[in-house]
Amino acid sequence: MLTRRFSTALIALAFLPAVAVAEPISIGLHSLEGGATASLSSSLLTSPFRMGEITLPDADSAVLISVSGLAANTNYLMEVLVHGATSAWNTLRAEVLDPLDDDDALDMAPYHAGVPGGFSTSNTRDGFSFAQSAGLERSAVFAGGSAAVSADENSNGADVLFFGGVAGASDALRVRFGLRDYDGDRTFLVRLSAQDAIATPEPASMILIGTGLAGLMAARRRRRAAEGTT
Repeated sequence: MLTRRFSTALIALAFLPAVAVAEPISIGLHSLEGGATASLSSSLLTSPFRMGEITLPDADSAVLISVSGLAANTNYLMEVLVHGATSAWNTLRAEVLDPLDDDDALDMAPYHAGVPGGFSTSNTRDGFSFAQSAGLERSAVFAGGSAAVSADENSNGADVLFFGGVAGASDALRVRFGLRDYDGDRTFLVRLSAQDAIATPEPASMILIGTGLAGLMAARRRRRAAEGTT
């Protein structure tokens, strides 16, 4: 019985993607948008694989990072420090971009403006992903708080992570996410971009909203009273 259970466990483990511990990965700067800057590591050897630091000074600024050297079907935990999360933007957007190849017929066209020539958005067949279902950490942590993380990665629209609620962070965001290349040893891009802060009502607006709600409640009470007397 013990032998059978042990054999079953080994078979199950054989189908799980491996988790990388210490392999060289090449990192390079592909391009910058909207005044962004970057200081990146050229070769990564430790886990989590520290990609370097970037600054996104305003909404719609972005850094496109070239990644290569991932082993086939292996999960990698990546880390990047992101500066600039002020009131100007509230959400960090991370997207995997796939080199143009024969699977691009599945992509949602047209590509958005942030996709450079020679690349496409990531679909479910290209083998690139943020290593969903691998159990790797996905977080953006800063002094006094952490981001709310959401994802869109199970369709042919794109592979995207959102780290929201970071506006006003006084120090760098320590951002972590997984990466996986099913085929291995291909070059692809990770695009990190800033999005607008979520607008919050001014106190005067809140008063107006409250006054409007109070008026609605009063009108409803008068209508019910009138219906009760008929």
